[in-house]
Amino acid sequence: MKIVKFGGKSLASGQGFDKVISIVKDKATQGKIAVVVSAIGDTTDTLESLLDLAKNQEDYLAPFLAFQERPYHAGVDLEEEFTLLQKVYEGVSLLEDYSLKIKDSVLAQGELISSKVLTHHLTQQGLPAVAIDSRHFFVTDSSFGQAQVKEEISKAKTTLFFKSLDPTVLAVVTGFIGANERGETTTLGRNGSNYSAALLANYTGASELQNYTHVDGIYTANPDWVKNAQKIDELHYEEANELAHFGASILHAKTILPLVESDIPLRILNTLNPKSKGTLISSTPSTKGIKSLSVQSDVALIQLEGRGLLGIVGVDARIFTALAAVGISIGVIAQGSSERGLGFTVEAKNAQQAVEVLKKEFQPDFYTKDVDQITYIPDIAIISIIGQDLSTFDKPYASLVKNKITPILFHNTLTGKNVSVVVRKEEAKKAVNVIHGQIFGMAKKINLAIFGHGLVGGTLIDQILASATAIGEKKNIELHLFAIGNSKKIYLTENKLPSNWREAVETQGIPYNIQDVIAFAQQHHLENLIAIDNTASKHFVDNYIPLVEGGFDLISSNKIANTISYAYYQKLRKALQNNHKEYLYETNVGAGLPLIDTIKLLHLSGENITKIKGVFSGSLSYIFNTYSVQDKPFSTVLEEAISKGFTEPDPREDLSGNDVGRKLLILARELDLHNEFEEIQIQNLVPPALQTIDTAAFIASLTALDAPFEALKKELQPHTVLRYVGELSGDLQQDKGILETKLVAIPHQSPLGQLQGSDSFFEIYTESYGENPIIIQGAGAGAAVTARGVFGDILRLADK
Repeated sequence: MKIVKFGGKSLASGQGFDKVISIVKDKATQGKIAVVVSAIGDTTDTLESLLDLAKNQEDYLAPFLAFQERPYHAGVDLEEEFTLLQKVYEGVSLLEDYSLKIKDSVLAQGELISSKVLTHHLTQQGLPAVAIDSRHFFVTDSSFGQAQVKEEISKAKTTLFFKSLDPTVLAVVTGFIGANERGETTTLGRNGSNYSAALLANYTGASELQNYTHVDGIYTANPDWVKNAQKIDELHYEEANELAHFGASILHAKTILPLVESDIPLRILNTLNPKSKGTLISSTPSTKGIKSLSVQSDVALIQLEGRGLLGIVGVDARIFTALAAVGISIGVIAQGSSERGLGFTVEAKNAQQAVEVLKKEFQPDFYTKDVDQITYIPDIAIISIIGQDLSTFDKPYASLVKNKITPILFHNTLTGKNVSVVVRKEEAKKAVNVIHGQIFGMAKKINLAIFGHGLVGGTLIDQILASATAIGEKKNIELHLFAIGNSKKIYLTENKLPSNWREAVETQGIPYNIQDVIAFAQQHHLENLIAIDNTASKHFVDNYIPLVEGGFDLISSNKIANTISYAYYQKLRKALQNNHKEYLYETNVGAGLPLIDTIKLLHLSGENITKIKGVFSGSLSYIFNTYSVQDKPFSTVLEEAISKGFTEPDPREDLSGNDVGRKLLILARELDLHNEFEEIQIQNLVPPALQTIDTAAFIASLTALDAPFEALKKELQPHTVLRYVGELSGDLQQDKGILETKLVAIPHQSPLGQLQGSDSFFEIYTESYGENPIIIQGAGAGAAVTARGVFGDILRLADK
């Protein structure tokens, strides 16, 4: 015989109920079975809430009548159950209180109703069935709400009961309930129906227990929380028992034990997907080993601290004894040594009582000041990683910290193969996803918020969408764009960004401030957050530190943050350090060239950099490379540069030398120099009369630049060309260097003179290399090049 058990969710919906009937009929044709049922859907919660309404003398009658009229009760003889419930609720309302004994009597009606309802539908379908009350044979002690089954007498009574049943009739047995030797109703505690089914399988010598639930089996994590959780095909009893002990909701901590005794396999199956093979739990060792994450929520952390207790024997025993006396069990425990302290978890509902009991127990120790305080932290969750060795937990831990999740408490079992992490309840879902991705090597999800979707930003978004599949396959990284914004509004989505994202941003974007973005990420438990600034805004920089404090790493093509005051520069670095965040900005100088990284590595390795010189602006490189050799007016060449997207939105940012100056300052600060922007000697190529007009007026007046630049061109010596260069020199081992930008004449055959297109060119002089500089040259302008450089920064951060 096989025992087939159905959970409350399996019976909850019309489709689920139809599936249950179909499965039972199919199983019955294959061989002898008995069915165990939980209460239907939310019945248990409803019955308990009605108790509380009655106790508080609130209106319980209307919701009770509504409960009676539920569609699946129609046509079933439930008069006995409804009459009992009505009398109990009336009595509770008069007494304004109820006991655990009364509560058990009420909750038991859920399973009794369920067995009768399913039996009714099965007989309607032509399958002979009978509703069986497990109180006839499950004998327990009188621990109401958490009764212990007396196994020897229960087994004997069960054997006799089932031998007396008509073998042609299907038994539909109530789970969760039993009765003490006086015949008083008891319940077996949380998930007690699974335990009932395991006991019945043991007592009847069943060949297998099949537990039908709302999922396809046991997963590496809750699939409702972790979308890429994997189903585990096979488990050994011991592994399943560990999962049950650490809160796997699909198992009860005692479910496995009756099955182990008689070597009865347990198969977890899905009511709505009966073709799935589910997860098989048996005595066969699993060859792959097992790692799975389970979560216990509704937990509180009790903290006892006292310097005066250091070295005193028996403190732990006093704590455990005092709590055991009131029926409070302890979960995860951690102990301090340098300062006597003890932290442990209890069910949230018991936290206040636990603190009061301990304060009473340690009252004399408060008086002697040996105990400082006893407190509790509510809303805690325990994440247990079954099969995880603590020695290899470094990466998951680092990822938690990177995602601003600091574990409150750690616990490691004696075997060293199970690790528990205590976190705040609101962080649990995000923490599970972070840990799961690290442990199982799933595609790491990187959540991106992109600010600025013009030339560079828009190109970057298109590049990400075009490359997402390839990156997922090659690097095991899933890039998810959840926010796209500009200065006025933002588009937020938890789902995949649509290909017509520009239209979505335009039509569905909403006004925002940066806290809205941070709150959205927190609300949806988004991990591995990166904010990308592709604006040219001076004001957006004010959002950097709030973003860092909100859990974001930073990437920017915007140079402002690195070139405003040195005090802010240091403040931002301090915030990054305090929050374990990084800030990448390779495109700030040289677009996609590896210049900043090279200088960082040289400097960190102790190399003494003595000078940096070159053409820093791809825009000005294109302009003067072209103007020096072609017979075109300067305004024509500038218009070409603008149309190609080589310049800033206001070309004066390039022509003024400010852009080159900022890039020079960024490199200076990479060498720990304290220079300010105002200290840079900058040659402004824009005539004074054109410096203060608005951008549109300047664009309309470009021909005014032709005459002065034509005069400069005529003054050039033969075989020379114009180049706008930046130079960092002086004693770079001091606090400040000499920073200068200027337009110079260069021999055409020199490395600088031979530059073409929009290439940038950098010479890095060091003490070791002497007069032979390190040269870095390549494309230094253009939306595609800059966007690709930002994309590179995203992937570098993702790898970390």
